Amino acid sequence: MPITQIIELSNKQGMQIKLSNWGATWLSCELPVNGQTREVLLGCRSLEQYQQQDAYLGATIGRYANRIANATINIDNKQYYLTANQGVNQLHGGKLGFDKQLWLIQSCSDQQVTFLLISPDGDQGFPGELNVTVTYKLTDDNQVIILFNATTTKTTPVNLTNHAYFNLDGEISKDILNHKLKVNANYYLPVNANGIPNKGLASVAMHDMDLRQPKLLSEKLLESAERQITGGYDHAYLLDKTKAIAAQLISSDKKVTMNVTTTKPSLQIYTGNFLQHTPNRHNGEYGNFAGIALESQFLPDSPNHPDWPQPSCFLQPEQIYEHYTAYQFFINQ
Repeated sequence: MPITQIIELSNKQGMQIKLSNWGATWLSCELPVNGQTREVLLGCRSLEQYQQQDAYLGATIGRYANRIANATINIDNKQYYLTANQGVNQLHGGKLGFDKQLWLIQSCSDQQVTFLLISPDGDQGFPGELNVTVTYKLTDDNQVIILFNATTTKTTPVNLTNHAYFNLDGEISKDILNHKLKVNANYYLPVNANGIPNKGLASVAMHDMDLRQPKLLSEKLLESAERQITGGYDHAYLLDKTKAIAAQLISSDKKVTMNVTTTKPSLQIYTGNFLQHTPNRHNGEYGNFAGIALESQFLPDSPNHPDWPQPSCFLQPEQIYEHYTAYQFFINQ
């Protein structure tokens, strides 16, 4: 049996990240800013707290990130009933998703670690044995590159992501509402109060959902009818793949900028609307909006919407699931 371990990676710039094989979780991200260390990732004080919190802090999410309506999917005219864990729906892979599994450390070096998980046929209701690896690379140009790979024995939907929450001002600062965010997307997916898509893709020009120019997160945050439904941003944006980056986040003091690039078709923007009472590193608790998650993925409930303009979320036995997401940090001294 594997034991819980913490791995530290560092680069020539003095950046350091910490990871654990519990949930293949990204625990910490420390940047050298003006001669001081700035922790820009939300996290808990102990692994026990990680195991108790329900905000998915920094965890690898699978087998299917985001929501599947009514926890059911149809493959070749056969209905599969998945484990529901958010009312009648499934969220982030079910009650015992990949975030709650102890992964094997397949390989490890100073700037790279690969975690391995075998998800059995029928895990949380999903068909097929899924063989998964997640590799974290820390480069010398301050990129954290996350590589996701998987193979299956039966046709199954696969949607792996990382659920890191960022606060580029430093995670001890109150919230991320004075950050600026840009997302290169012309469309977003409207959802109901349960986060389930209830319409087709909509233009970002509707309902004040446009993030194509850098926008202060606090700007009319709860005035948009769409954001009132979800208590803030909690929406998937279909990325404009003609643009080099998916998103850019800028700290309120403008000292740290983070660029996100990914091979995935969409980005779930979640402003931590329900983070209240999540344990933090300092024997206290985070409040709502303490961090923002930028989760690369297929659109939510994709197994039930094959018509959406993105590659299929179903992995076939002869295929390899292969995606990456990179978070690159720029420090303005």
